[in-house]
Amino acid sequence: MVVPALLTAQSCLDHVHLVLGSGPLAASRCAKSLEVGARPIVVFPETDDVHFTLAAAIGDGRVTWLRRDFEEQDLRTLGREEVDGYVDAVFVTLPAKDPRSAQISSLCKRLRIPVNAVDAPLLCTFTLLSTYSDGPLHIGITTSGNGCKLSSRIRREIASALPPKFGAAVERLGNVRRQIWQEDYKSQTSSSGEAPDGEAEDEEAAAQKHTFNSLVKENDVDPAMLRTRRMRWLSQICEYWPLSRLAAITDADVSAILQAYRTTAQIPAPGSDTTSNLFPSLPARKGTITLAGSGPGHPSLLTIATKTAIETAHFILADKLVPAEVLALIPRRTRVHIARKFPGNADAAQDEMHELALETMKQDKDVLRLKQGDPYLYGRGAEEVTFFRERGFEVRVIPGITSALSAAMFADIPVTHRAVADQVVICTGTGRKGAAPEPPSFRKSKTVVFLMALHRLESLIKDLTGVTEESPRRLPWPLNTPCAVIERASCPDQRVIRSTLEHVCQAVEAEGSRPPGLLVIGHSCEVLQKPGEGKKWSVEEGFRGLDAIGSSTSEMEALNVLEAVPAEKVKQRHEVTGGSQTPSLRPGMSHVGISAP
Repeated sequence: MVVPALLTAQSCLDHVHLVLGSGPLAASRCAKSLEVGARPIVVFPETDDVHFTLAAAIGDGRVTWLRRDFEEQDLRTLGREEVDGYVDAVFVTLPAKDPRSAQISSLCKRLRIPVNAVDAPLLCTFTLLSTYSDGPLHIGITTSGNGCKLSSRIRREIASALPPKFGAAVERLGNVRRQIWQEDYKSQTSSSGEAPDGEAEDEEAAAQKHTFNSLVKENDVDPAMLRTRRMRWLSQICEYWPLSRLAAITDADVSAILQAYRTTAQIPAPGSDTTSNLFPSLPARKGTITLAGSGPGHPSLLTIATKTAIETAHFILADKLVPAEVLALIPRRTRVHIARKFPGNADAAQDEMHELALETMKQDKDVLRLKQGDPYLYGRGAEEVTFFRERGFEVRVIPGITSALSAAMFADIPVTHRAVADQVVICTGTGRKGAAPEPPSFRKSKTVVFLMALHRLESLIKDLTGVTEESPRRLPWPLNTPCAVIERASCPDQRVIRSTLEHVCQAVEAEGSRPPGLLVIGHSCEVLQKPGEGKKWSVEEGFRGLDAIGSSTSEMEALNVLEAVPAEKVKQRHEVTGGSQTPSLRPGMSHVGISAP
């Protein structure tokens, strides 16, 4: 049978806490003592190892260190003079099997000194709670020694359910309570000529009576009711109003409450305009802006949060490369603007979207800025957040699956591999104002992903494989380094061109462009898939890997392949390979081999 503990909140200002030990737990106990205004004293010999945070606190003079072993007289001589030298509490952080723990616990119990011993519930007269603090609000959780990690989990769950900055509302309500009590006290003193006796009740006492919920009428002359109705009214607010409304109480609301209830003889009639105005109003509705990533392309790769934002926004500003399958999820009632970004107009198009968003939010409507991939990965996300914050709007950002990592996966390229690649670098092929950024140096175990680079592929390959005057020490990439161009990743018309740095420009020129696309460079490109022997490049058309999830027949997969590949491509495949042998197919892929001359 578990005996419940009496939970209390203790004032420890200027108390002396004796801490035995020098490890991380001793450091934690000292930190907690300092946090509540106590004066910790640690006792351990100089030969013991000292935790670095405890050493810092000792060095700063915030913690007193007695450089010796514990002595029994410490319990009676190190404390405050007003309690005859007895310490106020003892924290034992010695190892659980150390016999001194039981000895010290016995001494403390005999002297009525509260003691806490680590990992020894039977030796403790008190335990520390897992606490959450927000101003005057403190929430403590204990599992009675059955698991501190579980206590922390429960505390986090409870704290996350509270409105933000709820402690400020608690403090405001406390101020109202104190002012009501003071005014009632003065009113009773001036009317009777003497201080009120025990008949005056605070709200805790009033709340225990059957009259707590009694309606206070305007012509009520019962002295007891008159004295306590303001306090009872405040108690009812705390009891019944939603926490979200209590959290919204402002200083102006407090002033209105006190003004309306200035004297016990001036209680407004229930339902009057005055009482209705006492309810704290929630903050005025204000337009919002959300930045959300739409992922690499396939609509099933949207996060639930982004899909919800699409369904609930009043106005959607979408990048032009957000695929039609994702745009098809937008409700018909929703206004949509596709960014008019083209070479030379990117900044003007960005400014246009900013102004459209501001205009809509000023109408108290919600705007969704729908971006391809992830908002913060080469998507100007942070710049947009700064822009809207400077104009008084808070921005919600929802991450998206970035094509920088997912596209490679859909192309059977593991960007890291224990035997091949131990690092991955994500670069942009187009820097600020269209400038070409400096490419990374070669390392055989490195995978590099280039976004927004295919339009300047030839110059990028020259920079990678050569040494420039700007970076003469940069190690160039060998021409035979494997690479892959991945276009419209995860979509039914996905295309993968596998080649090397020597031939990739020729391959893209021959096959054409199908944006959006990216370039992956490194030996990880040939871990799972390799171009055919003697070929400069190979092309893989179509992808139905996500649509085919749950399909149990190879016939369905084969049908998906044929649906994804145009008839002329299927014909080309047989023409190029001579029709004698068809390369092995992954589900949802067709292969086109280009023979070397």
